[in-house]
Amino acid sequence: MWGASLALLAACQPAPGRAAAPPQPLSPATLNHLFQPLPEWASPQAPPEQIQLGRMLFYDLRLSITQQMSCNTCHLLQNYGVDSLPTSLSHKGRSGPRNTPTVYNAALQSAQFWDGRARSVEEQAGHPLLAETEMGMPTADDVEKTLRSIPGYNTAFAAAFQGQPHPLTFQNVALAIAAFERGLLTPSRFDRYLAGDLGQLTPEELQGLQRFLDAGCASCHNGVGLGGTLASPAALALLTEPATRNTQTLTVIKIPSLRNVTETAPYLHDGSVATLEETVAQMAPRQAPLSPKEIAQIVAFLGTLTGELPADYIAMPALPEDGPETASFAKTTHP
Repeated sequence: MWGASLALLAACQPAPGRAAAPPQPLSPATLNHLFQPLPEWASPQAPPEQIQLGRMLFYDLRLSITQQMSCNTCHLLQNYGVDSLPTSLSHKGRSGPRNTPTVYNAALQSAQFWDGRARSVEEQAGHPLLAETEMGMPTADDVEKTLRSIPGYNTAFAAAFQGQPHPLTFQNVALAIAAFERGLLTPSRFDRYLAGDLGQLTPEELQGLQRFLDAGCASCHNGVGLGGTLASPAALALLTEPATRNTQTLTVIKIPSLRNVTETAPYLHDGSVATLEETVAQMAPRQAPLSPKEIAQIVAFLGTLTGELPADYIAMPALPEDGPETASFAKTTHP
């Protein structure tokens, strides 16, 4: 009945010498061997000045070559961290090769980007600024030059990275953005259920959780993110059917987190699947396809992973005003 999760669940035994009833299959005591509730912070927690600076940089359009695109352009924080497009648009307005993964809860994942080339948000945060298919800044020096032209940022970097002789650096830009992203967590009803509040899930949602386990979904979608780790080429093969779906040279792929998955359509690395129901059907074992009722039950369970957006934390801050040269650094690009 338990499929791929049987071995993990079998480890749930009472301590020797104690007369205790074995945990029920869907009890928090059992499930916490597969999943974990969100922590209060995706450690390490930076100084508040650094987090505030990262919040400012996340929203600032001036970090792009055209000064018309920010991190929030693709990772809209009021839209569960995605742009709802099949693939994200570049600073030239062209569609890129990948669907935008949500930035929420990303700091808890063991891999960043669909190909897993960054292992932390600190390592990831600077890449989009310099990517031609994203924000398009030619070099790290161009990012620094633009920010140094804004008097308020010189002050903010000095406060955020105290003791450094030259705090306004590209590396510190990435560190500040990552410091802010580590607070982008969305606790959900499923977290409260894992913490012992059994009234958080309805009977239908519990049936969906059972189906989720029976189908072996938890063999990939487990841990605190219910995903967010790298998959092997064998797992990548799931995404090459039908043959028209192009993996575009991917050799490994990140298993996406299922947190907030009901809010982050379209799905898969190329945004080729419009609905969650279709995605669940495609990810089901080929030898044991799911019925429409079973798919609906799993989707009902996935709805319990939709978390609460931290409204105060993501409120757009006041940004420092341009200096005399700031606007002159913007470049006009053409599709």
